[in-house]
Amino acid sequence: MTDAFDPASAAIVIVTYNRSHLLSGLLSSIRAMDPKPGRVVIIDNDSADDTTAVVESFRDDIGTEIVYRRLATNTGGSGGFSEGMRTAYELGAEWIWMMDDDVEVLPDGLARMGKWAPRFRSIQGRRYDYDGSEFYWQYRIAERMGIPIPFAPSGFDAAGFKEMNSGCFEGMFIHRSIVQQIGLPDPRFFIYWDDQMYGWLASRKTTAVIVDDFVLRRTREIKQWDMGIRHMNASSNAYRYYIMRNRAFIKHYYREHGVYNPVIFGLGTTATFFKELIRLFFVERTVRGTSNLFRGLRDGGRIGRDRSWRPMSPLEA
Repeated sequence: MTDAFDPASAAIVIVTYNRSHLLSGLLSSIRAMDPKPGRVVIIDNDSADDTTAVVESFRDDIGTEIVYRRLATNTGGSGGFSEGMRTAYELGAEWIWMMDDDVEVLPDGLARMGKWAPRFRSIQGRRYDYDGSEFYWQYRIAERMGIPIPFAPSGFDAAGFKEMNSGCFEGMFIHRSIVQQIGLPDPRFFIYWDDQMYGWLASRKTTAVIVDDFVLRRTREIKQWDMGIRHMNASSNAYRYYIMRNRAFIKHYYREHGVYNPVIFGLGTTATFFKELIRLFFVERTVRGTSNLFRGLRDGGRIGRDRSWRPMSPLEA
């Protein structure tokens, strides 16, 4: 790409669920942005709190258009991001910037992302953690195993970017041409692995990069185990279930793209299982929750054997 970046061509997509206090902080940070995006698309996963009122309170002074969609049911982060990307795409956004409600945008965040837009079509910016430290994100996966590489080099050289083959919806900045080729994020994941898979698909269409520009700050404190180079965050029973179940969806996508090896992928599933055990023991200091890992494996096995399953389809031009 060679065209200059127009901030008005970008849409921020936010998925929220029962965290209006966090959403308020994010919208306040967007109000302080310079430049601002052309619009903000907010997908509400059927929140039971005052999310609607919070959104309406920002309409008149946020400085850009708000498009608010309240879903009839909770479709999980995966369903929310799928609907958000669809909405932004159909509204004509050239660039779609995905984020959860538990971050804030730095005032010059869009300008920082925009300076890379003439060169790349799938871009991930960096984030500060809740305490202001640099948040380490695993930007590469061991492809055949389908797992993040835990200690991929964290330093940047003078180029200011690194190629990635993964993705994270907490900050993914992606061009509509790539969305058109891939299709929408797969809502069947519900939570977990959906963004990693989408980033992997994007890296097969274009040079996907993480750039050495801080553009977001996390606003929710999460219990962590400090491992020096990186942290391991606390999880939940729901996450434990979907982490294992959704391996079946990765398996189907790998089959579709001709990279599935049952032995190597099985090693990745085993590694994922034991990583979650370590998370339980060392971060959450409990042994309760292992049943959710086994349930996920069981249900994933059934999904993985379903030969009628098909991936998301590309979009019409």
